[in-house]
Amino acid sequence: MDIWSGNRSIENEARAPGLEIFVYSQTYRGESRGGDVHYVSLCAGGVLTRLILADVSGHGESVSETSRTLRTQMRRFINTKRQERLIHNLNREFTRLEQSGRFATAIVATYLSHRNRFTICNAGHPRPLWYQSDTKTWSFVSRDLIDTGRVANLPLGLDEATEYQQFDLRVSDGDLLVLYTDAFIEASDASGQLLGETGLQKIVSDSPQDDLRRFGSAVLAGVRQFSEDRPAEDDVTLLVLRFSASKRRLPGIAEKLNAYAKLIGLKAD
Repeated sequence: MDIWSGNRSIENEARAPGLEIFVYSQTYRGESRGGDVHYVSLCAGGVLTRLILADVSGHGESVSETSRTLRTQMRRFINTKRQERLIHNLNREFTRLEQSGRFATAIVATYLSHRNRFTICNAGHPRPLWYQSDTKTWSFVSRDLIDTGRVANLPLGLDEATEYQQFDLRVSDGDLLVLYTDAFIEASDASGQLLGETGLQKIVSDSPQDDLRRFGSAVLAGVRQFSEDRPAEDDVTLLVLRFSASKRRLPGIAEKLNAYAKLIGLKAD
């Protein structure tokens, strides 16, 4: 079931089992729809949260129909049990349906709250930033994946047969994960110098962590200050997650039955 999904401008917060979530999305030049697509869903049993952040090539209203197509496919496959199958299905259908040569980078992630397991797959998207509360350090999420001898982890829509690999993050209480689209690292100053990963990491590490919305607002303000308040040349989306043991629990039987009843009702509509 959707918590949020769309390709419109938004600034909001939500909670899921074991997670606090902040999302900010701004379309290019304030157009009604854009090319960034965010999707956050919670399973009917209340233990599995799935998140997708995608960035369709191009920006603004000119690619909004393509991003709408991608969101439709997300909704179609969101309940696929295995995450690697989900992204394979998304890529296959997006490749078949998209006729204008568009592609999309994407992060697909699944959080199983009762096992505290966060699984992530990166389809050509900018690397997320991860704050590990145990060491109080920020780093980029990357991993040397297995070389299968075949092209893997390409953006969606380039090759129907692309393989996608995933790995688990051992998250702890108080950890933060920052997902973003490339407008952040491609922000430039007056001389044309790009912010890049190093600049973004500095802004993120200097941002206050006591409140998730305050943290997100500080990151956005830091990027605007670097670019001297010049408008972004692309759609902009920031998705911040905080892992919280105090919010992690197993739903009771009554909650599960109520959730499944709602899900059946939604399917019947």
